[in-house]
Amino acid sequence: MQTIMNSLKNLYRNRIFLLMVLPGALWFLFFSYLPMLGTVIAFKDYRIHRDGFFAGLMQSEWVGFENFEYLFSTNDAFLITRNTILYNFVFIILGLVCSVAMAIILSEIVNKRLAKVYQTGMFLPHFLSWVIVSYFTFSFLSVDKGVMNQILAWFGADPISWYSETKYWPYILTFMNIWKGVGYSSVVYLAAIVGIDKTYYEAAMIDGASKWQQIRHITLPSITPLITILTLLAIGRIFYADFGLFYQIPRNSGPLYPVTNVIDTYVYRGLKATGEITMSTAAGLYQSFIGFILVITSNWIVRKSNKDNALF
Repeated sequence: MQTIMNSLKNLYRNRIFLLMVLPGALWFLFFSYLPMLGTVIAFKDYRIHRDGFFAGLMQSEWVGFENFEYLFSTNDAFLITRNTILYNFVFIILGLVCSVAMAIILSEIVNKRLAKVYQTGMFLPHFLSWVIVSYFTFSFLSVDKGVMNQILAWFGADPISWYSETKYWPYILTFMNIWKGVGYSSVVYLAAIVGIDKTYYEAAMIDGASKWQQIRHITLPSITPLITILTLLAIGRIFYADFGLFYQIPRNSGPLYPVTNVIDTYVYRGLKATGEITMSTAAGLYQSFIGFILVITSNWIVRKSNKDNALF
């Protein structure tokens, strides 16, 4: 009884903080934890029932791992898995380098009003929908009136059918991803850089350290924990692709499937063709399970590396 009373007193004492946490907790409850119950669909031959979702779920036949064969029974399984992993790997590495570099550059601008203008201009693409960005991209890559082909014609070169040539699109998709996301990521790193104690830089300048030495020995070590956390989170979603990037930007062009088809777009097209939500659920569970394993493994490697470094 005493334990219950103490718990109630603690709840009342921290009621303001609990109310602040409540919206985020409810969001995670309804959109992250409750949907986990629906993963059972991945192991059933789900059929819609007139009495509702739960009636259909209870009366659907168990099929075990048959739905997972959807991802691995075709020749596209290796292709979409390779594209998903390699693209995300490149996005993580280049996104990290560009975001940290941009944050350091912004932090070194003396005129803070000008820095805010640059920061706002970089942050703006983050709010644009991939649908809108796809039309911007099309205005550059259109075969007839595209800006790129007009430039090529001005130099006397032949126009390129951009939406039929696969060799250009790994670079185009990488550029578009960095262009749209580097502004948001750099703001996160910039906030961490601004929070570094200025006395460290003052002491380094007194000792004659150059700007590069200050960045190398003060800035980067100070934001390393943040870099580690964000990288671990990104690795956990390495099996998830940005659907809008890979579906809207190439405009669902069939000839580009070998370099633009990823797990998310493949499942979406399969769902449109077959209408089987069980296969889509199986793919989502597969992605989540692999992402969980990658996060645990990456976290273990980082912890072990930190312990080994502490020994020296």
